Amino acid sequence: MTPHIVLFISDDHSARDCGPYGATDVRTPNLDRLASEGLTCDAAFCASPTCAPSRSAMYTGLFPFRNGAHANHTLIRDGIRTLPHYMHSLGYRVIIAGKTHIGPRENFPFEYHPKTNLMPPGKHHILWTDLNLAAIDHIIATHDASQPLCLLVCAHSPHVYWEPGDYDASKVSLPPVLLDTSETRAMRAEYYADVTHLDSQIGAVLKSLETHGFAENTLFAYTHDHGAQWPFCKWNLYDSGIHSPLILRWPRKIKPGTRTDAMISTIDLLPMFIDAAGGSVPTDIDGQSFLTVLNGERNDHRDAIYASHTGDGKMNRAPMRCIRTSRYKFIHNLAPQIEYHTHIDAGEDLDGLRYWKTWEALAKTDSNAKAMVDRYHHRPAEELYDLSNDAFELKNLASDPVFAKIAADLRQRLARWRVQQGEDLSKVPMPEDARVGKLEYVPT
Repeated sequence: MTPHIVLFISDDHSARDCGPYGATDVRTPNLDRLASEGLTCDAAFCASPTCAPSRSAMYTGLFPFRNGAHANHTLIRDGIRTLPHYMHSLGYRVIIAGKTHIGPRENFPFEYHPKTNLMPPGKHHILWTDLNLAAIDHIIATHDASQPLCLLVCAHSPHVYWEPGDYDASKVSLPPVLLDTSETRAMRAEYYADVTHLDSQIGAVLKSLETHGFAENTLFAYTHDHGAQWPFCKWNLYDSGIHSPLILRWPRKIKPGTRTDAMISTIDLLPMFIDAAGGSVPTDIDGQSFLTVLNGERNDHRDAIYASHTGDGKMNRAPMRCIRTSRYKFIHNLAPQIEYHTHIDAGEDLDGLRYWKTWEALAKTDSNAKAMVDRYHHRPAEELYDLSNDAFELKNLASDPVFAKIAADLRQRLARWRVQQGEDLSKVPMPEDARVGKLEYVPT
């Protein structure tokens, strides 16, 4: 029987910040349940740590430079087939509910549902929208189950801006890439509250599928666009920015409570959906179906992960590319002379400036804080990390002669991939080199 497919995408949620990936201080009961009923992928990664490039790559099965949307708020090239094209050809009704942030609209022939977005009172951001769960429930309840449904539910949480919740700031854990100040802890607690809010939305969609008789024949997948808005996370190619939560449930097809360390890119979701639906996987895209990993036939997929970041407008201009194996990460910063700035240090208090100012103050008297702030602003041309011994990528080994052969091999592989993607290695791509046009955050 052809399965229904539901893909739930969060906005700015780091994999480490939920129960299935080891967090013990943030409540995610619905993700915990989903993991107990399905497959948790421990080595999944997004194609870009920026919203539009990540989503466009996911929906095209093409890495950002190849599809054209390699900078944030930019558009894919004309003539590129996208997820709704492929799934329509297999007889699916294809709906997107919630955040879009893709374009041009005519290249993405989804059935758009503006009524699935709400603007809750008290929120600060004009583009902040919440999911209208009643509207999504109505879509599921009224859909004719004889036609396969492909539903994308795209939440806003836990994207900034965060609101105060019920987490105790003194008890939240801080990764070693964050300085321990009271303002950092306060915003961390607010972020956790939004992660728990996200988890409740996932639970509501799962309940709708169960209530209306869809759950048993639905392949449900949860992932994100990229990591959360913290230093060395979003807008960065460190694992905190590109390591993706990816949890899939498919009754009678996926063994409950299982895990895999197969290396998967989120661009592999599109060909996997086509494969699961009985279609022929296209051979002219970068994505590769991992259906055999889902059904337990294999526990390996890719031998390396590639990811890229070009920039996010005028505030974030730090083009970088990376290759990641099961043990090593090599990052090539294409314009290391550019001082690195993001919305965190150059935006508003609610973006993160509120705690960043305490970092800068601490850096005046504390050498560790000064090193952290300096590292944030200044990136070397090359970075190499041994992830088996340095999970948070704190010690750059690029100039260590012991790792010279590893660095040379990864450098060459990354350069070959960039050429294959259509990059001119003699030039540094900047945000304005990508296609700019009308790109809507939510349906209108």
